[in-house]
Amino acid sequence: MSLASSESFFLAVCWELYIMIYKVVMLGGGGVGKSAITIQFVQNTFVSEYDPTIENSYRRQFTVNDEEIMLDILDTAGQEEFAAIRDSHIREGLGFIIVYSVTSKESFKEVTGIRDRVLKVKDKNSYPMILLGNKCDLVKDRVVDSADGKSLADGFGIPFKECSARNRVNIDESFDEIIQIILKAKADGLYGSSAQPTSGGNFVPDLSNSGKSKKSCNLL
Repeated sequence: MSLASSESFFLAVCWELYIMIYKVVMLGGGGVGKSAITIQFVQNTFVSEYDPTIENSYRRQFTVNDEEIMLDILDTAGQEEFAAIRDSHIREGLGFIIVYSVTSKESFKEVTGIRDRVLKVKDKNSYPMILLGNKCDLVKDRVVDSADGKSLADGFGIPFKECSARNRVNIDESFDEIIQIILKAKADGLYGSSAQPTSGGNFVPDLSNSGKSKKSCNLL
């Protein structure tokens, strides 16, 4: 099945089930473990080999606040040459998980620029996001203190966690936290109420309505 037909089938199923879909974008430098975190969350599997990503989409259905939702997680490239592609995904995202590796000072230094890029593309002073310091299980290789990660996140006004994709530490908790932040932002009217086509050809729905009464599937 082609990617386009697979997407159409997915949307048709959601339409029938009246499931809201929330798009979360994974951001961070190359090799920090964005894919490993995502695959651990969706498939309960740890992928140890580093295979540079251009983009991959993963989905997981679960219950939040007694509502069935579908989380559409976009795993983006960390390499700078894919910055233009990354911007298009930032425009579509409702929430963002910025990842660095506690074993890489360079990846930690990239965080501020990534966060600033999200706010520039979104044209907002703040936006739903969390900061994750991955690979906390590699104690001997650590070069970024937990306190430094927390201090940076506090300065941004966003939540911070250290996690381990290998040992599944703070993986579920991180995705639960970002979806709770998105739901609060939705309730506060951050995303607006008018439907506009996205660059990917899907539609950002009217978020002032759950979409269920209209039997619609909302891809955000």
